[in-house]
Amino acid sequence: MSKKILRARTAGFCMGVDLALRKLDRVLAENTCHEQICTLGPIIHNPQVLQDYADQGVIQINTVQDVPKGSCVVIRAHGIPLPAQKILEQRGARIVDATCPKVKKAQMLIADQTENGRYLLLYGEPEHPEVAGLLSYADHRPQVIEHVHMVPALDLEEGCSYFLAAQTTQDRSEFQKIVQGLEERLGRGFPVLDTICDATRERQEEAMDIARQVDVMLVVGGYASGNTRRLAKVVQDQGVASIHIESIRDLPDQTLGQASRVGITAGASTPKKVINAVEKAVAYWED
Repeated sequence: MSKKILRARTAGFCMGVDLALRKLDRVLAENTCHEQICTLGPIIHNPQVLQDYADQGVIQINTVQDVPKGSCVVIRAHGIPLPAQKILEQRGARIVDATCPKVKKAQMLIADQTENGRYLLLYGEPEHPEVAGLLSYADHRPQVIEHVHMVPALDLEEGCSYFLAAQTTQDRSEFQKIVQGLEERLGRGFPVLDTICDATRERQEEAMDIARQVDVMLVVGGYASGNTRRLAKVVQDQGVASIHIESIRDLPDQTLGQASRVGITAGASTPKKVINAVEKAVAYWED
């Protein structure tokens, strides 16, 4: 029995990831002086991409103190905290900023609200590198909201002005629930920054649409990728089997054997060649 495959048009690199990798590629191509090229943390969350750059001599540094003096540091697509950038400058590193423009815009919007004396409430993953960067633009005791059920327990002081923003790759429907929960506590009218990327919304909406038409959905992307994990959850919420895989090595034998219609989508940091390999493997799958 041949399988029908529905592949998401939005699967694969988003604009911010594509721009970041193009900047790193340009740095590598122009490195005639054999300068040490580093990234502070992984430039994106995809193991195949990271291995490819490691093979080209790019080293990943996890703390600013470990950056070799005089090296070139490419800032990851997620951005970095302001204090880290200042330390890099002090160490004499040549900085190439590959922060996603959507993340950069969110940083600037948060800085603007903070300068007006407001306190940041941020919907996001506390341990995510993008969130660490966003929080560094707010000086008035910012609070991170990971789930809507955290809203009633937030420490909101009387007389303080608050505003809400979000990690750019978060779930928009959950964000709206958080807005509603905060309106019950703060009343209407507090600033709500629309910092969730449209590409994230479009990717999630297309994934939900495909999920309603298939027996099983494959979500391809790095296990460390937050946006890929959320994509898998969005699919699962539609009541269809959602299987998060990094590559064809992770394809589940039994589940695919029983499915006649298979959907494929991928996170924003997943290379097209990885998605193509998964699609080809599914197409030639024998029951």
